[in-house]
Amino acid sequence: MKKRTGAQILLECLKREGVEVIFGYPGGAILPLLEEMSRWDFKFVLVRHEQAAVHAADGYARASGKVGVCLVTSGPGATNTVTGIATAYMDSVPVVVFTGQVPVHLIGNDAFQEADIVGITRPCTKHNYLVTDVRDLSRIVREAFYIASSGRPGPVLVDLPKNILTAQTDFHYPERVEVRGYKPTLEGHLPQIQRAAGLILKAKRPVIYAGGGVIISGASEELIRLAELLDIPVTTTLMGLGGFPGTHPLFLGMLGMHGTYQANMAVTECDVLIAIGARFDDRVTGKVEEFSPRSKKIHIDIDPTSIKKNVYVDIPIVGDCKRVLRRLLEVINSSGVNPEEYRRRLSDWHCQIEKWRKQQEASNNYNRQGGNRIKPQYVVQKLYELTGGEAIVTTEVGQNQMWAAQYFKVNRPRTFLSSGGLGTMGYGFPAAIGAQVAFPDRLVIDIAGDGSIQMNIQELATAVQHNLPVKVAILNNGYLGMVRQWQQLFHGRIYYGTKLGDWNPDFVRLAEAYGAVGLRATRPEEVEPVIREALRIPRPVLMDFWVEEEENVYPMVPAGEPLTKMILL
Repeated sequence: MKKRTGAQILLECLKREGVEVIFGYPGGAILPLLEEMSRWDFKFVLVRHEQAAVHAADGYARASGKVGVCLVTSGPGATNTVTGIATAYMDSVPVVVFTGQVPVHLIGNDAFQEADIVGITRPCTKHNYLVTDVRDLSRIVREAFYIASSGRPGPVLVDLPKNILTAQTDFHYPERVEVRGYKPTLEGHLPQIQRAAGLILKAKRPVIYAGGGVIISGASEELIRLAELLDIPVTTTLMGLGGFPGTHPLFLGMLGMHGTYQANMAVTECDVLIAIGARFDDRVTGKVEEFSPRSKKIHIDIDPTSIKKNVYVDIPIVGDCKRVLRRLLEVINSSGVNPEEYRRRLSDWHCQIEKWRKQQEASNNYNRQGGNRIKPQYVVQKLYELTGGEAIVTTEVGQNQMWAAQYFKVNRPRTFLSSGGLGTMGYGFPAAIGAQVAFPDRLVIDIAGDGSIQMNIQELATAVQHNLPVKVAILNNGYLGMVRQWQQLFHGRIYYGTKLGDWNPDFVRLAEAYGAVGLRATRPEEVEPVIREALRIPRPVLMDFWVEEEENVYPMVPAGEPLTKMILL
């Protein structure tokens, strides 16, 4: 058998893993791999910054359910990926990052463009590797994809010294993967599931609290079946949006710091809280000591370290959400429960929730305010109406992110992509590029702020080069809006370091300079025509909406306060 180079072995492994797209940026340490790649049929998406390469691979993974792949060079190329890797790690996204490295014999000598990327990323990767022997390469690549995509997914980094790419050996592709000490639990413990079913069937005020794990495991159908069977209201986290239809009558909206009034009140007053694929993070719980104080708590999660980490739970169930919910439904259906009788028992609970819902609606007064300024909420609502909700939406981070979560009703999983755990400004646009690569014929919209879009705006060149018709809607308020909101509410309106307006670029002309299309709306009556024009154009389009400068995101739970202490107006 003819020996193969490390570059050939790596590409053959990628092909066998089903990889079709690689996002990346070239450099000296990976030139042997790029030369070999030119002879293969991978789609290489050249980005303009390595951080964007990871975000694009992340967006590709979230939208498609596949593993995202990116490739960068050594030194600064590798260190530029850290923010993207940490973003994927916090949100449990399967990404494999290949970094170039100096030859093995130079490691530790402070060689040109050397960085200990394995050491740097150890806290923010699920696992990482430094390849020191070409004979280990195929095994490492196989393990990297398995670890990234199994259990609770996450990013895996593989560091590739340049001499490994040119060294030769026999190629053996491992058909099975055995990683010592790594055995994710998929099936939930049946007695615990039976206990959970018994507790649910005794509840008078139950609430389902669903997170991103529902989407990752493909458990949306089972979640809907459980909610509809027993008429249980559902709230989701930011990461869980789309896991339960946003237009469903049982949907309470998002909970937490900027969640809906009815969701936060229902979680606070429920007697049984069913947490599925969520981790009780601080943006959801508010003051932990007063979070859902009267409820018995069931927690289903594939990651045992997430259970009881932040909040005590009465019935922990470790396992894959989809498999556990299927078994839970079987147990409930075989229990002899009369669903109609159970639903009647919840009638008072639903009446109370409806009262809270009306209080929420009464507080949404932005559209009653006069004037000629565009309201950012109105822009998001118009995007939803004019697309019929049929779009993959990505967001940046800040006020734009929260308005998108509140006003764009997400009905399907994998259609709302946002940086939840790390809160990474600059995520949305490259993530939209990744989603558009995954689905060339789908509409992809990035809802952005004028601050966050500038963190990776150079990727307009990537979108233009690769004919990716991503639409960007900038809610341009001339500030770093969410920070300004906190300054207004808690720091005496001292807007120090947050004003951008006088120094923002002309976004329309900037888009045109990159070869994209720029459109602008400065008055409410211009919003709809601009969106319609953007949707009509089969090219990358940047829409610049000049919105009310000091509009705030409400409801809002101040940091450290319980969910009941919402600011509504």
